[in-house]
Amino acid sequence: MVIRKPAARNNYILLVFDSCRYDAFLAARPRVMRKLGKVERRWSYASWTAPSHYNLLMGLMPHSNPRHTFASDAYARDFLKFNDRLGVQGLDFSSFVPRLYLPALLQKIGYRTNAMVSLPVLNPATILNTGFDSYKLMDSHNDMRAMVRKMSFPEDRPSFHLLNVGETHYPYALPGEPENEWPKISGVHGVFKHLDQHIVGGRLRRQRFNPRKLAELRQRQIDAVKYLDTVVEELFDLVPRNTYITITSDHGELFGEDGFFGHGPIVHEKVLEVPFVEGQIR
Repeated sequence: MVIRKPAARNNYILLVFDSCRYDAFLAARPRVMRKLGKVERRWSYASWTAPSHYNLLMGLMPHSNPRHTFASDAYARDFLKFNDRLGVQGLDFSSFVPRLYLPALLQKIGYRTNAMVSLPVLNPATILNTGFDSYKLMDSHNDMRAMVRKMSFPEDRPSFHLLNVGETHYPYALPGEPENEWPKISGVHGVFKHLDQHIVGGRLRRQRFNPRKLAELRQRQIDAVKYLDTVVEELFDLVPRNTYITITSDHGELFGEDGFFGHGPIVHEKVLEVPFVEGQIR
């Protein structure tokens, strides 16, 4: 019996910079990531990590907030874009039903599906670990380079990789930065106090917000994007030519605007405004 290999398709990488604001991304002036295409200002469907990633894995990328357009038409265009991302023809909304879950669709058409996540709220015990052949919570919350070094692209079938990157998430720390130098802000992670301890290394002390401190935190996120641009360059060198990459964020962040800090239970444009850039490595 002759076993037919799956038709040639793109590898696809969905790279999510957790909590990264659109204006912080632009302020970092990334050189490498811009090679994919124009950086767009888009809007997340949710203001917190877990629900936003569920939307992304439904196939709903951050939207452009289109005026004078029926929502159903906007959704339809979003799903049709996967023909370009995957290098296939004939995908539309009906291809995603009834499960409405991108990893399940990708497995169905021959992909190996992989996820590496930085934030514990996305750990492998959560519902997001569905439709993945491999799903790993990284040992460190802020080391995208460790993810890149674990990636592989077997030639016998296309690969999908979801990377949830934590350098842009509070405390906006780069690999190798001593934990005693990380900022400690009370209440940033809401009710998940045990996860706070995992992420920032201990009990958080209370302190008052002040403009100087908030400006410092925003600059730390900008610096994280600058650093990640060098890691993305390593990613570009690694991936095969038939690879399509989407870079975005799950939500934004507040650095004191209108009295808000952080993300989650906040209604503000800066917590929904995210960068979006994508294109194919040729």
